[in-house]
Amino acid sequence: MISLIEPARAFACCQITGNRPKRCNRPGGGGRAKRMERRDERELREELVNLRSEHRKLDCEIVALEGNPSADQLLVKRLKKKKLVLKDRITQIEDKLLPDIIA
Repeated sequence: MISLIEPARAFACCQITGNRPKRCNRPGGGGRAKRMERRDERELREELVNLRSEHRKLDCEIVALEGNPSADQLLVKRLKKKKLVLKDRITQIEDKLLPDIIA
């Protein structure tokens, strides 16, 4: 039986993150995890490109609306809020892809 109190004994060949192994050091172990990490990273990079593109489009739309004195200010505020949400998501993905390593 695997003890949750002592995860290091349960997964002597693995790096432990919480109660789950992160990477297996056994021969042949962890190959599937590496493929999943690569696929996840590729998907995150694709999402990042899409989010950045949408962020730029919103920025252009906001600038165009702000240049028009008769523009709907409520719409401008909504677009700005949506742009901030996109920026937060972009930052989250960037942090996942490029973790902050303190030396």
